[in-house]
Amino acid sequence: MPELIRVEKMLCVIYRSPKRDQTYLYVEKKDDFSRVPEELLKSFGKPQLAMILSLDGKKKLASADIEKVKNAINEQGYYLQLPPPPEDLLKMHIGQTKSSL
Repeated sequence: MPELIRVEKMLCVIYRSPKRDQTYLYVEKKDDFSRVPEELLKSFGKPQLAMILSLDGKKKLASADIEKVKNAINEQGYYLQLPPPPEDLLKMHIGQTKSSL
């Protein structure tokens, strides 16, 4: 008889920050911020529900690695997604100018 492998679905709840553009907080349960440091919540602002998502790997996250998200939620109770660093247009321009000389 084949052995059944139980796959546990992991859901996460994603909140957007009203204070910081493109900043998201992932937690395991809706409205449960008990494991999120108080200082982080203060700087994040009142979390605004963005979506509930299964972390089973069927859907990719736009700006985060699913395994990193799952590990962070399991280990520390949350995952904080920060916006990508702004492009340094001056450095890009200087680099392009030097390469065209």
